[in-house]
This record gives sequence, C-alpha cells and structure tokens, in this order.
Amino acid sequence: MDRTCEGLPSVGVWSKRKRDPILNNVKTQDMPTKLFVGGIPFRSTEQDLRDMFGAAGEVVSVYIPMDRETGRPRGFAFVEMAEEAAADEAIKRFDGGEMGGRKIAVNKARPMEERAPRN
Repeated sequence: MDRTCEGLPSVGVWSKRKRDPILNNVKTQDMPTKLFVGGIPFRSTEQDLRDMFGAAGEVVSVYIPMDRETGRPRGFAFVEMAEEAAADEAIKRFDGGEMGGRKIAVNKARPMEERAPRN
C-alpha cells in the first residue's frame, strides 16, 4: 500500500489542491480569465474584439461561435484576458456599452452546463 495515501479517502484533483501547500501558493490572478461577451453585432470579427478589449489589457484569445446551419456568427463571443485585473477592467469599461450600435453584456464566463443529448 502507498503510505502517502494511508488513511485518506480517494479524492479528485480539486480536493488534493486544497491540501497541497505548494499548489495553494499559485497566484490565480496570473491565470487567464475568460469573459462572455453577449449581443455583439453579427459582422464582428475576432480583430474587432481584440482591438476593443485590448484597451483594458492583454487579450490571450477570442472565440466567436458560428451557427451550425447558417455558418453565421451566433451574436456572442468569448474573450480570454491574460490577467484577472484586466478582465475586471474590461467588465467595468464595456458591460452595458455599445458595439456597432448594439448594447453588449460582458461578464465572467461560467462553465458550460451539461445538456441532454440531441435527438
């Protein structure tokens, strides 16, 4: 038997992180923060979003989901900022603002919820 786990219940990675002093010292503010940007104009490009959000801080990535049937943008995007402080600044600057004549919503992205399988 592995003596390092003796007497401990089997746990997942997240539970181990809580007990690991080395991992607990990792600065989460240095990790990228993903933002959900809703209500963007359908003609918006990745570069448009990079330019806009770049004013708040370093943009790591931009993803604009496309509709499967029409191939057109779905009207929202995900922008990943390099630092949490930059993400907070972007929310403060742009949430409720306008982009291309449309009111946009900007907030921290939530994990995708499980959905029932399609028939």
